[in-house]
Amino acid sequence: MSRHDIYDCIGIGVGPYNLSLAALMEEKTDLKVRFFDQTPEFQWHPGMLINLTDLQVPFIADLVTFANPQSRYSYLNYLHTHNRLYKFFFFHKFEMPRQEYNDYARWVVGQLTTCQFHSEVIGVTDVGDCYKVEVDNRLRDVREVYYAKHVVMGTGSKPLILDGMEGLPDGDVHHTSKYLFHKDTTMKGSSITIVGSGQSAAEVFFDLLKEQGNHSYQLTWLTRSEGILQLESSKLGQEFFAPDYVDYFHGLTFKKRMEALKTLDQLRNGIDPDTLNNIYNILYNHSVSDQSPSITIQPLTEVNAIHKEGEVYVLDCRQWQEDRDFSFQSNKVILATGYKPNIPGWFFDEFEDKIVWEDEKKFKVSRNYKLQFIENPDREHHFYTVTNLEHSHGAGATNLGLAVDRNIQIINDIVGEEVYVAQRKTIFSQFTMDK
Repeated sequence: MSRHDIYDCIGIGVGPYNLSLAALMEEKTDLKVRFFDQTPEFQWHPGMLINLTDLQVPFIADLVTFANPQSRYSYLNYLHTHNRLYKFFFFHKFEMPRQEYNDYARWVVGQLTTCQFHSEVIGVTDVGDCYKVEVDNRLRDVREVYYAKHVVMGTGSKPLILDGMEGLPDGDVHHTSKYLFHKDTTMKGSSITIVGSGQSAAEVFFDLLKEQGNHSYQLTWLTRSEGILQLESSKLGQEFFAPDYVDYFHGLTFKKRMEALKTLDQLRNGIDPDTLNNIYNILYNHSVSDQSPSITIQPLTEVNAIHKEGEVYVLDCRQWQEDRDFSFQSNKVILATGYKPNIPGWFFDEFEDKIVWEDEKKFKVSRNYKLQFIENPDREHHFYTVTNLEHSHGAGATNLGLAVDRNIQIINDIVGEEVYVAQRKTIFSQFTMDK
């Protein structure tokens, strides 16, 4: 494409964050935009779309409602369009099923003309007044070149695998992101061990706990955390996921922000109370019979290595509070070890020496999600990011409820006027005294 035929914005990745941006741009702007994703189609965490699991945020945290409750891309309009509104009404829950969130997002994708799949962005270059974006179009097997005034990086996260655990057979040892792909094979093992904490670990443990009666496996859950701890779900506690708190958090020094993230761990990594209650109910009912299945739940335990010995895998463990090492054997291992930011390699090649870093891994990001460049900081072509934001925008950086507010600010900044209202002073808490 000619450099004279320039896009206003190109989005890299089509996950929920950039999908929300695409929908909001389509509905209320005349911007010329394009969004690329390397996957064949939109699928939201397909390996964890476990039956009877819900989102941890209310349905109002869909792709558009916080910006425009009248949007045709809202979850309620999805329900109405699919003749499911009364069913949801009688469902009597504020959270939508996880499988339905995926269906809803795919429904939005199907209405947009700006999302292109099978297309991997393999390079972005700053060419002075805009960005050159190179795309590997796998459908047409061609290399495409685009130019855009602005770029939004929404490449999400990728599974965090512990050091030394790469290369083990996926069918035996895998991350929770692949859980459903290997579930049938996993349940054929005589022993299954889940390593890690948080919601994903709990959901996999609960799912296998329900299935255990139809199989004969030993089920073990090992987690480094101090306990199997509940998510802070109080109403006032949840106000830390409001844009007002993000405003406050972003204004702190880098050191204070890092300290604040530690204090908010229960807001970020706890387990939904309903999931914990469901697990306990099954455990209690199992305990009534002397024939209860073999189950082990052990916190305070870190797994430092896994290696194969014959037909089993040996986990090198340490009970860190007692400072005691031990080994544990299992046929199958599921790693609920979380995720890390998915930053493409080309990003570092092009921008590592051109942008401001707060430490060796965390780039400096403005309140409205722009990278800060060393030279020409007042540039008119911007590189926005909705990936790798915890250090700059707080515990809610990966929370779906804040995605829309992020996109409101990006759109308003690109257009140069208030296309969508960024609502503030919407909670009861305040985090500093007014000056």
